[in-house]
Amino acid sequence: MAQITLAQIVEQSDGFDLRYRAGDSDDVVVEGVEMLALDDVGAATAGHLVIVLTGAGDEPRAYQIDIAIRRAIAVEAAALLFVGEIALAETSRTLADRGSLPVLSATAAPSDIAVFVDRMLRGGAAEAMARAERAVAAVGHAADAAPLDARGAILDAAGSALGVDLDIVEDPTVRWTDSDAVCIGEVPIGRLVSPDHDTALAIAIPVVAAVLSRALQRESQARFGPARSRADLIVELLLAESSRIDALAVDAARAGLPVQLAHAAAWIAPKHRDDPAQRLPPSLIAAIELRAFQLIDGRDEVWHLAGFHDDLVVIASEEAGAPNHQRRLRDVIEQLVAHGSTIAGDEWTFTVGLGTPQSGASGLRQSATESRITAESAVAAGRLGAIEVTDVTGLRRVLLDFYASPLSRALLDDVLEPLDALGAERSAISVRTLLAYLSNRNSLARAAEILTLHPNAVNYRIRRIEQSLQLDLEDPDTRFALELACRLRVMATAR
Repeated sequence: MAQITLAQIVEQSDGFDLRYRAGDSDDVVVEGVEMLALDDVGAATAGHLVIVLTGAGDEPRAYQIDIAIRRAIAVEAAALLFVGEIALAETSRTLADRGSLPVLSATAAPSDIAVFVDRMLRGGAAEAMARAERAVAAVGHAADAAPLDARGAILDAAGSALGVDLDIVEDPTVRWTDSDAVCIGEVPIGRLVSPDHDTALAIAIPVVAAVLSRALQRESQARFGPARSRADLIVELLLAESSRIDALAVDAARAGLPVQLAHAAAWIAPKHRDDPAQRLPPSLIAAIELRAFQLIDGRDEVWHLAGFHDDLVVIASEEAGAPNHQRRLRDVIEQLVAHGSTIAGDEWTFTVGLGTPQSGASGLRQSATESRITAESAVAAGRLGAIEVTDVTGLRRVLLDFYASPLSRALLDDVLEPLDALGAERSAISVRTLLAYLSNRNSLARAAEILTLHPNAVNYRIRRIEQSLQLDLEDPDTRFALELACRLRVMATAR
């Protein structure tokens, strides 16, 4: 048999109401357990825990308890346990203390206590199953007692019943099918771990992890439910006709969306490096959304999240004119993108566009539109994984919106196609030369200053470009189309 102390038995006796009443309990080793009548305690085996049997409703008298204690001390019993509420006289306490005999009481059935102690002493599968059963029952009671804040209670209850320390280690890469996985809904968030290892722990961990997962799911719904409910309103605001904005703003305010504040939006566009048409799996989208809620929980700003097709829109709202509004949004987004990259792997990128802070319902739409255009333009230009900020001048926003259209890009690429045929390096030189020339009203001298070339060299290049394009650079419409194409090409390739 395994060497089990009385302290271990008491520590793991949840449900039996096992309590010390007198005597010295330090380092008392229990070698066995037996149930004896009050008058038969003198026949107990040394080193055994003696469970005293009394008749139903027949509470032993003080002198009988004194005699039982004397006999237990004489045979060197490990401890004496009375079932039910007993009144222990001062003489009984004195005898137990002098004889270093622990005296305990319990409220459970004697046979249940005996089976429990016997399993602990025998060890092996029976004892492991008993401890696992107690742990499962304990976590159920703990979850019922604190349904919306049960994490600590469940860990403490399971650890106490199993006699180990339990904790959750964050691990977003854990699979939901792992036995120790802790999830919120379908999103794995970590593992249930312990520095100790034994059979009872291995049996109980899957059940404890499952109960803990359900408890965390309920807690998440209570904490983040209002923010999730506002997501549909945000999507509706982004998609609605301009004429409906005022009416939707009233509905949004009633639902707790503070449209009167200033809003800065971030548009996150997940893209697969090798297959742009591939969609991010729903499980990863759910994991990223959950992480977003965790990152914004407790921050001073008012935050909103909404899924938009395969993209995610994150909006930070606060009083107009608040300093570093966009900076705080970016701080959260950088952490969110890092998390997304960790759980999705290197084959996925998360390109982000950050809109400027704008006030009111129309401002929310404007900032979200800016962020979307910026993100889509970065994707179109091949800058996957970048976090780009919308400019504040307005001109670049117009160009980005124009460039984000596949049709617009195709038309402009057709204009410059003869230059692209020259090769990547010569094409880039030609585009920069042409832009410097056209943006300075066809001035060779000014273009030469920008390019740090001699005017004759610029003139030579322009004539070659004109021959390649077969276009009249003196025609106003031609100049406008070419300058626009060159500006967008330079902007798209800038890093």
